[in-house]
Amino acid sequence: MKTQVKMSLALVGVFVIAVAVLLVTAGRDEASPGSDAPGGRTDSRLVRADSRILGDKGSTDVTFVEFLDFECEACRAAYPIVEQLRETYSDRVTFVARYFPLPGHFNSGRAARAVESAARQGKFLEMYSKMYETQAEWGEKQEPLDDLFRSFAVELGLDMTTYDTDYSSAEVASRVQRDVDDGTALGLQGTPTFYLDGELLRPSSVADFEKAIEDALAK
Repeated sequence: MKTQVKMSLALVGVFVIAVAVLLVTAGRDEASPGSDAPGGRTDSRLVRADSRILGDKGSTDVTFVEFLDFECEACRAAYPIVEQLRETYSDRVTFVARYFPLPGHFNSGRAARAVESAARQGKFLEMYSKMYETQAEWGEKQEPLDDLFRSFAVELGLDMTTYDTDYSSAEVASRVQRDVDDGTALGLQGTPTFYLDGELLRPSSVADFEKAIEDALAK
C-alpha cells in the first residue's frame, strides 16, 4: 500500500467514517438496471478467470468484489475504505475490481482502458490507485484526457509503445466492456456496487463492511 494512503488512514480516521456516510447518503452514480440477481460466489458474472485482483489472492475462498467507475466521486470516497479493508484482510480475502464506467462520465471509459493497459504490464494496482489519487484533477472534465492518462503511464515506467497499442486496441476495449456487460446483467444500478461471496453488500458504515467480512470468514 502506498505511503500516502497509509498516512491518510492513520491520521484521519474520522475521514474514513465521513466517506462512508457520503457513500450511503450522497448516493451512488446511477446506471440503468439490468436483469438478474447474482447466483452466489460461483456466478461468473461476478468474478471471471481474468478479473483484476487488488494485490494477491487471499488464503480463503472469501471474495470481495467492487464494480467501479474511476470518475465516480462515491467510488473515490470508498477507495480509502477498501484500502483499509485490504490492509486488514488481504491475507485471507481476495479483493476483485470490475470496471463499470458510466456513460455520463466523459473520461471514465478512457480511465478504465488506461488501467487495463497498465495491468497488462503488471501495473494494475499502481494505475488503479493513481486514478483515484488524481480524480479531483480530471474528473467531470468534458474533454478527452488521453494524454493525461498517458502521462500517468510514463510516470509508472511502462513500455509506452506497448501501452499505446493496448490503450487503443479493440481487445482492451472489449475487456472493459465485458465487465460492463456482466454488471448490467447483474442489475447494477450505480457505482460503487459491492458483493461479498456472491451476495450484494449494502453497507451503511465501515463497521458494516468489517462485520460482513468477519461473518464470511467465520463460515
